[in-house]
Amino acid sequence: MTRLEADWLNEVDQRAVMAMLWSAGHKAYFVGGCVRNTLLDQPVSDFDIATDAHPNTVTELARNAGHRTIPTGIDHGTVTVLVGASAFEITTFRRDVETDGRRAVVAFSDHVDEDAARRDFTMNALYAGPDGELLDPTGGLADIQDRRIRFIGDAYARIREDSLRILRFFRFQAWYGDPASGVDADALAAIAELGDLLDHLSSERVTSEIIKLLSAPDPAPAVASMSASGVLGRVLPGAAASVLAPMVHLEEVTATPVAWQRRLVALSLDPQSREKLSLSRKDAIVVDKLVQALSESDADHAIAYHLGEEIARDRILIWAASVSQILAKGFDEDIKRASKMVFPVVSADLIDRYGPTPALGKALRALEARWVQSEFTLTRDALLAIDRDAQD
Repeated sequence: MTRLEADWLNEVDQRAVMAMLWSAGHKAYFVGGCVRNTLLDQPVSDFDIATDAHPNTVTELARNAGHRTIPTGIDHGTVTVLVGASAFEITTFRRDVETDGRRAVVAFSDHVDEDAARRDFTMNALYAGPDGELLDPTGGLADIQDRRIRFIGDAYARIREDSLRILRFFRFQAWYGDPASGVDADALAAIAELGDLLDHLSSERVTSEIIKLLSAPDPAPAVASMSASGVLGRVLPGAAASVLAPMVHLEEVTATPVAWQRRLVALSLDPQSREKLSLSRKDAIVVDKLVQALSESDADHAIAYHLGEEIARDRILIWAASVSQILAKGFDEDIKRASKMVFPVVSADLIDRYGPTPALGKALRALEARWVQSEFTLTRDALLAIDRDAQD
């Protein structure tokens, strides 16, 4: 029997929560991301547990053991149990009774196979007992070894149960799939046929998935598959995937940190794309500034001065990717310097000449434009002389 080798299995909190359930005669298994990521040698942050114990039983056992509980989703079988410094989401085995593409009516089950059958991808349906013994009801272990993203059972049925799984498929492909092996043909066929189900999703759910997808180290192959299936244009009207791959390459060779906002803008400058998403005010400002920078003809140093180093850098990356330009190491040194420049003329330098009038602001803006155009070489005295000459 294959076992999961993981240091976290032996941590005090993990052993305590498992002992709480197994000692009472219940089955309990770590499931989902913690098992998947361990097998893929990826970081583990959350620990989900599936059990045949019902929520009220889990709550009672936890309280008897001195652990706090939170009824996170008790109607759907989930109780969060706080053990030491750790939080465990413990969910009763479930089977779907009815689905409408967004929400499911579930019934509790005593069988792990039924619980596995209602999950999305095979690699998310691996279960590990307290000693690491793996249960693999859907063939997920082989798929993890091959880095293959595959729906459990019939792809059409899984998507009809929850249409968000279309976007989750591409997100998982970006994070865990093997680009060299391509995309699962059955999944892609079902996605292409059922893509219109995405129209029923909230913009918040779509936005969350797009952000996670574009935050992957290299989302370009997955996004290309999204485009081929028609999904990209449906969720981001006007988007084109062609610039993304060369830009990701430039990010890698210039050691530029991943930024999903940059990648989003690289996909589309179309306002309709942004209107389909529910971005936070902070993120919307970043995206709008970058779109603005790309629409202007100002030099890079001017963009850096007015909009900041990151916006100027991202504009350079997107433009370079769009024309297949190679960037030299240290390409951003000038924009870094430009973003930190301080205009040497202040209102007090001109107040005697213009007084507190609109003309003062106009003069300052004109001098600042000359200074930026000179690439910041004009001194304060030179700028004041220019202003005096203009008035004579």
